[in-house]
Amino acid sequence: MSENGKDGKEESEEKADRKWEEMLQEVRVAQTGAQILFGFLISVVFTPRFTQISPADRTLYDVTVVLGAVATGTLIAPVAFHRFLAGHQMMPELVRAGAKMIVLGLVLLGITVGAALALLLHVATGSATAWAVAGAVVFWFVVCWLVLPWIALRAGKRRAVRPGA
Repeated sequence: MSENGKDGKEESEEKADRKWEEMLQEVRVAQTGAQILFGFLISVVFTPRFTQISPADRTLYDVTVVLGAVATGTLIAPVAFHRFLAGHQMMPELVRAGAKMIVLGLVLLGITVGAALALLLHVATGSATAWAVAGAVVFWFVVCWLVLPWIALRAGKRRAVRPGA
């Protein structure tokens, strides 16, 4: 028993419950964005101009829609996991699996946004510059979503090693 009268397994479950709640709050933003983007992508095929796009742009559209569907499904997957695992004292496992799905969903969402942007800009301008702009945006996502958090994590670990610094 620990100081608060709970054993380590119970504390672990409570900590996992808190982490799970935090994850759900975080993923709601990404889920909403993915669902809205996917909805817009689905509606494009029903516009009159869709029949006028080139076969290459149509292929890019198809890939983008599939990526959007997979990103949306991946970001929603932690909810399905929760439904299956809730009540089975598997919250730590649920948190680990959910975190991995959220990261994968964010990567897929970033790629989907990049592909949608490339398609939009290419159809709108007919310029190969669309690919460079979309690539720059995806690079910016990598910086914001991966590099900056990684830098912050490293800085935090360095501070933890040198207390009082």
